[in-house]
Amino acid sequence: MSNRTFTMIKPDAMSKGHAGAILDRIIKEGYRIVALKQIKLSAEKAGEFYAVHKERPFYGELVEFMSSGVIIAAILEKENAVAAFRELIGATNPAQAAEGTIRKQFAASIGENAIHGSDSDENAAIEGAFFFSGLEQF
Repeated sequence: MSNRTFTMIKPDAMSKGHAGAILDRIIKEGYRIVALKQIKLSAEKAGEFYAVHKERPFYGELVEFMSSGVIIAAILEKENAVAAFRELIGATNPAQAAEGTIRKQFAASIGENAIHGSDSDENAAIEGAFFFSGLEQF
């Protein structure tokens, strides 16, 4: 089990000015930020990141959304990071997210759900490496 996970604060949360509050919440929950950057994905890069969903009906909308504005990408460290972070962010559908979760507080819909969190240790490593070289991780 890894103690690292990957996250992105998505364009909807960024455009609404929630990035600072979300990062503050993550830090207060005991995560150490290992790597952090603000970027704007091209449609090509967003498509590459979400290639696993290429055959799903929402893929085109997802790529368009994720390339529509600035995001913050980060690698986080904490014991049992992936599972603990998934619990912190809440269900993909904010209407079903538990009270006190990031998505319950900041997400507007299933599509505009404010934040991404890796779903496995393997994907956390893959996703983190997509955005950060070893030289960018501290």
